[in-house]
Amino acid sequence: MAIYAIGDIQGCCEPLQRLLDLLNFDPAADRLWLVGDLVNRGPHSVEVLRLTHSLDKQVVAVLGNHDLTLLAVAAGQVKPRRKDTFHTILEAPDRDALLDWLRQRPLLHHDAELGFTMVHAGLPPQWDLGLAQRCAAEVEAVLRGPEWASFMARMFGGEPRRWRNDLVGYDRLRFIVNALTRMRFCTADGALSFAEKGPPGSTDINLMPWFAAPGRRNVDLNIVFGHWASLGYYRAPGIYALDSGCVWGNRLTAIRLDAPGAPAFSVSA
Repeated sequence: MAIYAIGDIQGCCEPLQRLLDLLNFDPAADRLWLVGDLVNRGPHSVEVLRLTHSLDKQVVAVLGNHDLTLLAVAAGQVKPRRKDTFHTILEAPDRDALLDWLRQRPLLHHDAELGFTMVHAGLPPQWDLGLAQRCAAEVEAVLRGPEWASFMARMFGGEPRRWRNDLVGYDRLRFIVNALTRMRFCTADGALSFAEKGPPGSTDINLMPWFAAPGRRNVDLNIVFGHWASLGYYRAPGIYALDSGCVWGNRLTAIRLDAPGAPAFSVSA
């Protein structure tokens, strides 16, 4: 059995199929970890969802910001933006099954035996693994519950930007979503910043990648994530960034988690 983690797919089904062929992926034995943003911007979002849904137990996919936006649009809580490519899913005869499957996905996946933790964007420097797991579970419970559509209407927004243990209600849930699915940069004291999408070093001198924040409490983890196309495929001790910008015409990247050194594989867009 092989276990592969794959970066942001964003509706790029044909490169995904080629990458699976390159990996000699065996759906009867192998497993896939997907870092989120399965859909949007690319041309074949519904095909990606159908493929991942069909693999079901062989796939661990965490939710990304584009996946959550799709759910919010489907719930009628926000309108799609001009660049969104959700229509093939929303108009599909199997939309309800696909959306329900997507809504049940986690925000964080941790495998202690394998020694890897996966999220879409990152972990705030103030969180250790235990707190991250508890926070992710809070949002997952809402998304899987009867009030999920109402939450979609309150999920968007940039405040609060700094974690506090006494955050409650929608402020607490919104911070958790933003941290796990939108974060790239933060300040030295852990305040999140969302406007900047460039690579490290391209922004305000007071901002740094979340994984470079001093005193980070999750530095002992091996964290697999995506979301940051301008960072690209990037590795540092405990850091595995896999969004290599397939939807922007670059590459789709995978690493093998159960092999020594987690070797990388990629295909062109």
